[in-house]
Amino acid sequence: MKILQIILSIIVIALVGYEFVTDDFRFQLYLMMFLFFTMLVMGLRDFQKGQKGSGWLNIVLSIMLLSVSIKSFL
Repeated sequence: MKILQIILSIIVIALVGYEFVTDDFRFQLYLMMFLFFTMLVMGLRDFQKGQKGSGWLNIVLSIMLLSVSIKSFL
């Protein structure tokens, strides 16, 4: 789980850096999707550690990111 979180975080940081440098926002949907998966993995890891409060917070935030991604796609 930790390796998956690190890989997803690196992808998110790379996409944010690309958008920041080039002002090209055509990959923003992918950025939101990868951010959704990153937050979801963080929430699941928090549940595994026994930190239910931050786990629920990360999962709720990831669901909000998913809904924004879907809405912007449509």
